[in-house]
Amino acid sequence: MKSVIRSAAAWGGSVRVWMGAAPFLVVVVVFAGVYGGVADRLPDPLATHFRDGAADGFSSAQGFLAVGLAVPLVLGCVLGALVHLRVSAPDVPWLIAGCYASAAALGYALCGMLLANAGVGDASAARVTEQPAVLGTGVALLAGGALGRLLAGAVPPQPRRASGATPRLDLPAGTAAGWSRTISSTPLIALGVLLLGAGLVVGALADWLSAAGLLVGGALVLPPASVRVTVDRRGLVLSPTLLPGRLRLRRIPLDRVVEAGSRRIACFADFGGWGYRVRAGASGLVLRSGEGLVVRLTSGREFAVTVDDAATAAALLNTYADRARARQGG
Repeated sequence: MKSVIRSAAAWGGSVRVWMGAAPFLVVVVVFAGVYGGVADRLPDPLATHFRDGAADGFSSAQGFLAVGLAVPLVLGCVLGALVHLRVSAPDVPWLIAGCYASAAALGYALCGMLLANAGVGDASAARVTEQPAVLGTGVALLAGGALGRLLAGAVPPQPRRASGATPRLDLPAGTAAGWSRTISSTPLIALGVLLLGAGLVVGALADWLSAAGLLVGGALVLPPASVRVTVDRRGLVLSPTLLPGRLRLRRIPLDRVVEAGSRRIACFADFGGWGYRVRAGASGLVLRSGEGLVVRLTSGREFAVTVDDAATAAALLNTYADRARARQGG
């Protein structure tokens, strides 16, 4: 059991290391895509420094490409290593937020430089309007930092078992029942809409490659922002309400359920924030602090979801899990 806990903790640490490095890898991909899209319209040399909106520093196109690819990779490695060294420290979520903010600002600057040079016959004619550039950098810093802090998990306490008795629902043999509730997070929905809206504006006014990061961010944030939680003969199912069709965010069949219970969940103390969270020994969909359904799985991990009337959901899930085990035993 100790080896399992150590392995889970190490896996959780690895996730955080990749979270610290991932935004810089995204910058590399986006920058390379933007460069490929405008390469045939770039002067050589490029304007790479501006004073009062006018170009006063220059670099070869190939040199700028090399720098634009190398700098994010080096920063990603350095900051990923720093996250690894401090993976158990309480300030790791803010360090990861800093990684996202830095990557967003760097990506905005690199791609903005390319777009400022695109279509200019002579690099000395390139111009940058200072106020929009400063505003764009500030927005990139804030949006990147907020997304990083949202995705980063706090240093979690050791996984706790669901407290108290594990009830069963008095459901007569041969009968079926279902339970369902919808949970939503207004801040997450607002963030997802903001990211998508900003991506559409950037794509329409500048370049769709430059908008890719914002659009992907919105597409990742919105699905878990509003979810229908269902317990029935299939087990536990989480379905995003903002997406059409029969898409599933998470499904836990009955044969993976050891025991279900309910307890109070503190989103930051237990999981480090809102959204779909992963930490050592547990994962969950946490959209607020309060009552939550906690399921202990056959893998030894826990899955939690903050939802009203969690005790009823736990009792019904335990009843169906008992029936499933009885059928397998028979």
